[in-house]
Amino acid sequence: MVLELLNSITPNKYAHSAIILFVFFAFSQIFVFVSQRVILKLTKKTKTDIDDRVVARTNKPISLILLLVGVRLAILPHRISGDILDVTEHGISSLIIAAVTYIAIVVVDIFISNWGSKFASRTESKVDDELVSLFQKFSRITLSFIGLIFILDIWGIKVGPLLASLGIAGLAVAFALQNTLGNIFGGVSLIVDKSITVDDFIKLDDGTQGLVADIGLRSTKIKSPDGDLIIIPNGKLADSKIYNYHKPMPKTRVTVEFGVKYGSDAEKVKKIVFDEIKKVKTIINDPEPCVVFEELGEFALKFRAFFWISSIEKKIESKEAALAAIYFALNKNKIIIPFPTRTLYIENAEK
Repeated sequence: MVLELLNSITPNKYAHSAIILFVFFAFSQIFVFVSQRVILKLTKKTKTDIDDRVVARTNKPISLILLLVGVRLAILPHRISGDILDVTEHGISSLIIAAVTYIAIVVVDIFISNWGSKFASRTESKVDDELVSLFQKFSRITLSFIGLIFILDIWGIKVGPLLASLGIAGLAVAFALQNTLGNIFGGVSLIVDKSITVDDFIKLDDGTQGLVADIGLRSTKIKSPDGDLIIIPNGKLADSKIYNYHKPMPKTRVTVEFGVKYGSDAEKVKKIVFDEIKKVKTIINDPEPCVVFEELGEFALKFRAFFWISSIEKKIESKEAALAAIYFALNKNKIIIPFPTRTLYIENAEK
């Protein structure tokens, strides 16, 4: 229909091509002008900047696609021989697919970046930056591969055997990188589940403990109470039993065990110790501290005092302060703290 309309204007096929090229070139330039001067002004009034970035980065590739479509239509009036026509058409179609693939990559990148900024605002770890970058690279590779399949199909290349060989190669690579991939997915699961965050005090089932200094994509760094930096692969960390002393709340309980001599007044001991631990500076009164008469031991009446503090970082100093206060208070009230003793009865039997 387009050719009939052009033939009614002029029978010259070169003129047809020139008109088609001019029209599509004009359309491409008008599209760029409208998108930059009109559409961008409208998108700036919205609450999100996603549409602004999409329009700004895709208007020129879309104008290129319009121009390529014009070139494709411009060669139709010419009776080009089969091979040359096929190569020309395939080349133009390949460029159009490449432009469409680029637009898809840009749009997906923008959406992942926007999701990443919102995700990062809710976490204190640097792993979100690596995670967003990983997703962006994965999406780029995937979309580029899909675009390449379409281009190969245009040129008549069989993609089935190629996909099969790539699948086998992918399995081999995945097997070789099993530990690395396990650490990466472990890091992703840790940050998504929010089981630990930076500055949490944690303890693992193997006894490793300390403050979480950084959660990376492949490993997590823990600063021990002695100041040592412990680096643990995320795959191992994700499979470990983790005691997190900052979740669901940062406050933690301190337990102090002590014993007094048999014959001591248990109620008096409980009152003395209760009054002393209430004076510990780091103590919090909700929940209220308590002292429990726990056991009749081998050489002492055993007690246990419980009180709560605001964070695990204060546990050592708080327990030391409580122990000192209890010791001095019991001594002051002449309540003996016994040490382990054994009484031996020797029977002297005459033969």
